[in-house]
Amino acid sequence: MAAMNMTDLGRPREGVMWMVLSGLSFVGVNGIVRYLGTDLPAAQSAFLRFAFGVVFLAPVLPGMLRGLSGQALALFAWRGVAHTIAVLFWFYAMARIPVAHATAIGYLNPVLMLIAGAVILHEPLSVRRIMAVAVALIGALIVLRPGVQALNMGHLSQIGASVFFCGSYLFAKRLTGLASASVIVAMMSVTVTIGLAPLAWWVWVPVTWAQLGWLAIVAGCATSGHYCMTRAFRAAPLTVTQPVTFLTLIWATLVGALLFDEAVDVFVLLGGAMIIGAITFVTWKDEAARGQARRGGVQGGLDAEALRGD
Repeated sequence: MAAMNMTDLGRPREGVMWMVLSGLSFVGVNGIVRYLGTDLPAAQSAFLRFAFGVVFLAPVLPGMLRGLSGQALALFAWRGVAHTIAVLFWFYAMARIPVAHATAIGYLNPVLMLIAGAVILHEPLSVRRIMAVAVALIGALIVLRPGVQALNMGHLSQIGASVFFCGSYLFAKRLTGLASASVIVAMMSVTVTIGLAPLAWWVWVPVTWAQLGWLAIVAGCATSGHYCMTRAFRAAPLTVTQPVTFLTLIWATLVGALLFDEAVDVFVLLGGAMIIGAITFVTWKDEAARGQARRGGVQGGLDAEALRGD
């Protein structure tokens, strides 16, 4: 009975707590990368961050990789390509745009998953999903406000990151039937590190011990964020944990204002709230439909991990 309680979804307060900790971890990732700025090329910073992640996983990697099929290895390789490009875009953007802007645009990942699921995987696109996509895209326009505020390559790069993170998670969705979640995460770290290595070597500049230390902390925060997110999903349904992700935008706004003297932009908060609201609405309706059909699971057509890509 105790074992069942460790995996049921009837612990909403615990789920919220883990999701809060996950958000704080990811804000730490964003804040540190913003602090490091442009002193290191994006490819080098990204390579060092993922290389530290592989070091953390090294003790368990050999056992994880045994028995993988050729099909799985090919999908891992293609996912590594997509994720490598996404990470390059993300590191470039994070050093050049406000933390809150990057966080709000990053909320588009699961929205793009809805669109890609319908176009590529032929998943049903109901009226409520079309409405949610429309609201989310309006929210993104409110965040970006093209023609009203100056958009730079950082904003475009973050949009590119969301697109390629979506591609990465489409491969991950296919891989869920071929490998365990822990293997999928581990292989992502390995393939992205390999993909970034030649690019990092090409642009390599001297790195200080302080920069290495900060990037190691980034890797630790990212690992912590994904771990806490997984614990949240095991404790409570997405209808409970998903709205909590909006707090990440609040904290990102505070970090930007207090540490980097970035202006608090109410339109970014409004647009981010619209995106998260649309995602939460779809998740809630899908959860209700699954309950009526007496089927288990917590995904509801959205890949929850698509909320994060770093």
